[in-house]
Amino acid sequence: MARMGPLFYRPVAAGVIIAMRVAEQHLNRRGIAHGGMLVTLADSAMGMNLARAREPRLWTVTSSLSTDFIDAARHGDWVEAHVEILKIGVRLAYANCYLTVGARRILRASGVFAMVHPVRADESSEG
Repeated sequence: MARMGPLFYRPVAAGVIIAMRVAEQHLNRRGIAHGGMLVTLADSAMGMNLARAREPRLWTVTSSLSTDFIDAARHGDWVEAHVEILKIGVRLAYANCYLTVGARRILRASGVFAMVHPVRADESSEG
């Protein structure tokens, strides 16, 4: 996550939009934004929006993630992650995310997230 930054956050009625400027370190050998970095942004945006969707905050881990690359992001592009929470159940939550550059969609992601208990500072995590 540290190599993705800096990340920018803009609160909206439905949660938060997370955005970033594509820099040199985000590019692959073809000179476009690395797909893994874009997927990480989408996954993180869905998790952050789910966490803020309820009080107390939800703790989730990604159970399933499906992505479709629609177009490329290039050096200097401003990429925004727009999240739609579909359902929050007792054990699972469902969300979609669209990464956009202006009005152009570049990635669609769909995720299923499992609810977990927060890890205390003095205990280890299972994963």
